[in-house]
Amino acid sequence: MADSGMGAGPRPSGESLLFLTDDQLRRGIEAMFFAYRGFTADPDRILAEKSYGRAHHRALHFVHRSPGTTVNNLLNILGVTKQSLNRVLRTLIEDGLVQSKVGVQDRRERHLFLTEGGEALEKVLSEAQRKRMRAAYREAGPEAVAGFRQVLQQIMDPEMRKHFDQLKDGM
Repeated sequence: MADSGMGAGPRPSGESLLFLTDDQLRRGIEAMFFAYRGFTADPDRILAEKSYGRAHHRALHFVHRSPGTTVNNLLNILGVTKQSLNRVLRTLIEDGLVQSKVGVQDRRERHLFLTEGGEALEKVLSEAQRKRMRAAYREAGPEAVAGFRQVLQQIMDPEMRKHFDQLKDGM
């Protein structure tokens, strides 16, 4: 792997980040765009066969990661409007992929769970992405993987980082 000029390890305290040129930053942004296209390509094909989109995938993913999560929690994680999420959930519920249960402590809450069919679809979607990530991680090596995670976490808004940390802690 060629040296990007961005350093390989921790910097001495106070070392300037001015070594990052606008061109290096632009190339990093472009890499993120193209990587995202690759990362979503396989699931997009699977979802298109069912007339679903990425919002359906994200809902399935996060309900799988946190069975029993509330609709409000999912709204916060996904950062979509209630109307948009309701459309997605209505479709997934009607198609038998997600089950909504009334809260025991607060009957106004709706807790979401994947059905057997939802678990099966989520597994197919996530396996396509795991395969791509596994190959990339293997090629890049452990130091690059750790650096990549650090960069992604620093790109996240603080509120999203909290959600990410909660998911990570649940692993």
